[in-house]
Amino acid sequence: MTLVFPRREAEAQAFLDANPDIESVHVIWTDMCGVARGKILRRDEVVPAWKDGRFMPISALVLDVTGQDVPETGLVFDEGDRDMLLWPVPGSMVRVPWAHVPTAQYIATVHDLDGTPHYADPRNALDKIVKRFELELGMKPVGAVELEFFLMDRASALAGKPMAPQSLINEARPQHYQAYYLQDTEDFGPFFKDLYAWCEIQGLPAKTLISEYAPGQMEIVLRHRADVLKACDEGIMLKRLIKNVAEKHGLAATFMAKPYSAWTGSGMHIHVSLGDEDGNNLFAAEDPMQNELLMHAIGGLKAAMAESMLIFAPNANSYRRFRRNSYAPVSASWGINNRTVSLRIPAGPPKACHIEHRPSGADANPYLVMAAILAGMHYGITEKSDPGNPVNGNGYERRAKYIPGNWFDAIDAFWRASILKEYFGKEFVDTYCTLKEVEADRFYAEPTARDFEWYLRTV
Repeated sequence: MTLVFPRREAEAQAFLDANPDIESVHVIWTDMCGVARGKILRRDEVVPAWKDGRFMPISALVLDVTGQDVPETGLVFDEGDRDMLLWPVPGSMVRVPWAHVPTAQYIATVHDLDGTPHYADPRNALDKIVKRFELELGMKPVGAVELEFFLMDRASALAGKPMAPQSLINEARPQHYQAYYLQDTEDFGPFFKDLYAWCEIQGLPAKTLISEYAPGQMEIVLRHRADVLKACDEGIMLKRLIKNVAEKHGLAATFMAKPYSAWTGSGMHIHVSLGDEDGNNLFAAEDPMQNELLMHAIGGLKAAMAESMLIFAPNANSYRRFRRNSYAPVSASWGINNRTVSLRIPAGPPKACHIEHRPSGADANPYLVMAAILAGMHYGITEKSDPGNPVNGNGYERRAKYIPGNWFDAIDAFWRASILKEYFGKEFVDTYCTLKEVEADRFYAEPTARDFEWYLRTV
């Protein structure tokens, strides 16, 4: 059965009518690894793609981070690499300001040919959990994505030996931690000028900019959304935009969790709360510890933390980020106005009370991270989970609850997941674990320069 959405078709035509110069359109979906992949359509293909969908092979959902098939998932040759349909997300068509020819883009989700959302599409996985909040609890998740990233010298990055970039306005090169150093942001003023201009063109609510805790490391905050699906769409769009702004200025931008051993890593902090049908913040409180809903949500997040780490830290490099006194949490803990814990309630007015979720690296998939967070919160609320006492002082000195510290332990914890399996479904858990297990095997099968440095002459 072919689905037809007349209003979607009309939306596409209206966009093209308002942008008569557009020659091509990028169709973007996000695979399980969080990589934005896509197709490029010519102008005359766009309206039909919005009317009837666009075919793509099912294997494109389960590529590893290098873009290689993972047949072990059962979604490649076992399925005959059959076609799926890409359906557009309404409201997601925007211009692409960095393209060489007039270009637009839109986000798509992956469905079976009968219109059923496919479980292996990360956006569909999030949508399913959002609907549980709305249908079962009468609540609407509210969230925002906060991304850290590194700007790098492009030539050194491409050579595999990255270093901090030279200023775009003088010959200086950042060398020290220099957190919140305004000169570092001013040195890359032309980059940020284009970044904000392009965000405005794409409707991305980019707000506060700061220089973070390492040479060339920056952070951009996106405004919170009452629609967490849109918030995650914007996280994906912002990463794509930042990389292209960097290219324009002869730089490289990376969202690797830990590109330098000597410096801090990059996180993706998720800010989340729950609203009622009138938009009121259900976490609002003068004293957060007196808000039972908030406490149960935190309790659920702590309970699900260990089995969620493969989503929060999906790659081998992800685990290099977790170090004591590094601003990356090393245990399942919570606190009020405390950046040494996993689950922080930031300072602010009572009506803005919310959870800042800090474990995820900037390399994680925003859709899956948000889905895992909401799963933990839903579990905690329905089970009335107790979060225990908040951490006061240095959370790195209090390993309150173990979380996996390496890729293999995280894969094993996800295989054995009980909470997430109930929310994501067994098929998703099996597929994601298999994908990451194969990816880990491929990664560690290849000797590195460090192997030869340590072992070639000594053993």
